[in-house]
Amino acid sequence: MIGPLRLVLAASLLGLPLAGCSDLPAGSLPPARVPSGAMQPLPAMKSFAAASPEPARRSNRDMARDFLDLSFELESGRSLPVMTRFEGPIRVRLTGDVPKGMAGELENVLGRMRSEAKLDIGRTDSADAQVTIQAVSGDEIRRFLPQAACFVVPNITSLKEYPSARRKGLTDWAQLTTREHMAIFVPADVAPQEMRDCLHEELAQSLGPLNDLYRLPDSVFNDDNIHTVLTGFDMLMLRVTYAPELHSGMTRGEVAAVLPGILRRINPAGEAKAYAGLPSTPRDWIDAVQEALGPGAAAGARQRAGQKVLQIAEREGWRDHRLAFSLYVYGRLVQGSDPTSARAAFETAREICARSPETRIHGAFSSAQLAAHALTRGDGQRALDYLQGQPELALQYQNAALLSSLLMLRAEALDQLNRPQEAATVRLDSLGWARYGFGPDYAVREKLGEIAALSPQTVTRAAQPVTP
Repeated sequence: MIGPLRLVLAASLLGLPLAGCSDLPAGSLPPARVPSGAMQPLPAMKSFAAASPEPARRSNRDMARDFLDLSFELESGRSLPVMTRFEGPIRVRLTGDVPKGMAGELENVLGRMRSEAKLDIGRTDSADAQVTIQAVSGDEIRRFLPQAACFVVPNITSLKEYPSARRKGLTDWAQLTTREHMAIFVPADVAPQEMRDCLHEELAQSLGPLNDLYRLPDSVFNDDNIHTVLTGFDMLMLRVTYAPELHSGMTRGEVAAVLPGILRRINPAGEAKAYAGLPSTPRDWIDAVQEALGPGAAAGARQRAGQKVLQIAEREGWRDHRLAFSLYVYGRLVQGSDPTSARAAFETAREICARSPETRIHGAFSSAQLAAHALTRGDGQRALDYLQGQPELALQYQNAALLSSLLMLRAEALDQLNRPQEAATVRLDSLGWARYGFGPDYAVREKLGEIAALSPQTVTRAAQPVTP
């Protein structure tokens, strides 16, 4: 029985956002028009200031249901007999091949957990730590779980213990009655953002909720990977987990009986909110999403899975962010063969996401796709219109990969409008964020070239520096 894990998405939200967007026939894209200055040393990596997450906006009744489903079910759908948590102070140890920046990212999220979730949690070097975070290579993680970017399991402290413990059933979450020791395995050889995202999600799941729910619009406990750092809702769920009214070993019914009082006490604003009661997400939709976006499937199989994702969403009658995500997945997978349908899907997804403050960040992904399509048509002004306000959203939600992509798109649009100095300034700004979001220099240059190749110009742009 494996524990919660963060999935590798081969066609992730920004992994292949722009290749294949063109209305041009296959193979007719111009060579990447990367400015010669881009081969100069890249600017220093940028990083985010302290997070300022928005509070959870939904009703306490909705969040009580969410808490029960997050705490008493696994991602597989398997039910858990009792709630578990740490009983006492929580100390976290960092081991392994720790990359530069990981310790700082860990301190940041621990500080947030102390201030926002009111947890007694901090760093230690002791082998008796309640939570051990081991930095290992991505290959080592995939050797055990091929679809995992990172994962957490109980009752061990290192990856070498995992095979034996798994055979003995020690890593089975359903057998726990309390939490004593957890091990988190985070890749040391990925972009800083991917490392940070793994730290946030897996540390939170080592402490509290074990499930992921696609119905949540405002949480990292959702495999759509829209949110990359712990949200106000996530911190509220952790605070509820460690409320004094609860303890390990309580059944779902026992927790349900005291949840309304806990939420009324710590989240009084949620009492006045109307109950939304979004329907549960069917398993066939989840399976189709994983086939469409996960590793291993051929292009044709992905496209068929993307069509199925949208068909199931329509069958379910959804009008929430899951319909928008379904449209986005479908658009991503058909844009090479049917760009008109793809643009229509992205437009509709964007409109759905604009209806609620909770889903504005979801809409930024569709806005990026629409801006890319506009660039392939040489319509720089339309691209700028789609990008209006989107980099600011990505900055607010601390998604550097999205932010840098949006800025690169904006720079390309400005170039199309013959505003080269503005374009150079924006492009330079994008590179510092790209180093955080995409990692090594070659990945940054590849993304820059990919976006430059969108414009329908058949000659190489005149050499220009990346500095304004």
